[in-house]
Amino acid sequence: MLRPILIHPDPRLKKVCAPVPDLSDELRALADDMLETMYDAPGIGLAAPQIGVMDRLIVLDCSKDDEAGEPPRPLVMFNPEVVAGSDEKNVYEEGCLSIPDQFAEVTRPKVVDVRWIDRDGNERSDTFDGLWATCVQHEIDHLNGKLFIDYLGPMKRQLITRKMQKLKREMARD
Repeated sequence: MLRPILIHPDPRLKKVCAPVPDLSDELRALADDMLETMYDAPGIGLAAPQIGVMDRLIVLDCSKDDEAGEPPRPLVMFNPEVVAGSDEKNVYEEGCLSIPDQFAEVTRPKVVDVRWIDRDGNERSDTFDGLWATCVQHEIDHLNGKLFIDYLGPMKRQLITRKMQKLKREMARD
């Protein structure tokens, strides 16, 4: 089921999410809804607070945009955490489904080690590089109440926030 995506500024996007204490069929269904919503948007990542659910859950799939025709590789992560990051940095032009049509360069570690619980309740860990590393860090930031625009200077951040306020007013009129 498609879920509506919250648009910045929304106070829920600035809140720290609670850890998922135990997996349930409802949470697995939520993860499925999030993947469907992410693919429909279209996006490469989505965090539960972006649909108004304050749980530590993210979904991502950076392979779907690959020109090499790589098959989709959807990942569902409960309670994800970055356990290590490289000293080497990468700069990507990031966007966000909660901040539509706005993009800015953000510098993050190029490689990160992440630990999480998968949809079957197994603890997993993996190393992510390049776009996957950027995406997983971006989505984990959402769980901590942080948006990609928080990495920008105050002028650029205020400009984007004003554009989003205007967009929300226009959407409310429609």
